[in-house]
Amino acid sequence: MCLARRPAYVQWSLPFLPHAHRMTLIDIGANLTHESFDHDREAVLQRARAAGVAKMIVTGASREHSPRALILAQTFPGELFATAGVHPHHAVEYTDECDAEMRALHAHPEVVAVGECGLDYFRDFSPRPAQRMAFERQLQLAAETGKPLFLHQRDAHDDFVAMMKNFDGRLGPAVVHCFTGSRRELFDCLDRDWYIGITGWLCDERRGSHLRELVRHIPANRLMIETDAPYLLPRTVKPQPSHRRNEPMYLAHIVEELARDRGETVDAVAAATTATATAFFRLNTT
Repeated sequence: MCLARRPAYVQWSLPFLPHAHRMTLIDIGANLTHESFDHDREAVLQRARAAGVAKMIVTGASREHSPRALILAQTFPGELFATAGVHPHHAVEYTDECDAEMRALHAHPEVVAVGECGLDYFRDFSPRPAQRMAFERQLQLAAETGKPLFLHQRDAHDDFVAMMKNFDGRLGPAVVHCFTGSRRELFDCLDRDWYIGITGWLCDERRGSHLRELVRHIPANRLMIETDAPYLLPRTVKPQPSHRRNEPMYLAHIVEELARDRGETVDAVAAATTATATAFFRLNTT
């Protein structure tokens, strides 16, 4: 990553980004139920609005947080929407009772996707057989509801693809959230018509520099953007906030970086990702 070619405004704090005032963005992955937001959640939303983030998908990733995501979406109708699912880290909690709870959540129109679900062999916080079982049950739920999938995959690509193939022809659209993988993994996903979510990982010179070339290959109608807040604060935000907490307002910064790497205008990336997210999550019909 060549910092020398970056214009000076990238070093400023977010409110001074020149495009933020006119962009209309959708953050497809924000963990707004996280306890770090408990003391200032409404201020976080206000800052997001000021930075052009018009809508946010609140990630539900466990039995505890999926219902909270729905409550937030109901509290801020038309601005916040929710997913409901169980992350592979929590796969051991996916019991029959949990499955019934997820189905009840998906009866609500504010819940616009199944997940966050998938496989994570990097952390292995849940045994791999439990991860595969929980993922399969949520794929079944997506097949039955027809809702899009909000997917997580880390160091488990081949098993992940194999399990998805078992549901060929039965699933709606799917987005691989927070894509961090290799060129082969990206093209495997694109060949299967999956969507790609890009986060501030793009801005991490230690582990995300390969993405700066890869993002050029993602078709505009398959690309979406997300902060994964409060995680993955973009390392190119200057000055870095002392608390290190990511917020949806930094989505505008990710768009600036992504546009530069794709050789496109900021407005073009903003418009395309917003249109793609609106269609993917069916936000005009909820």
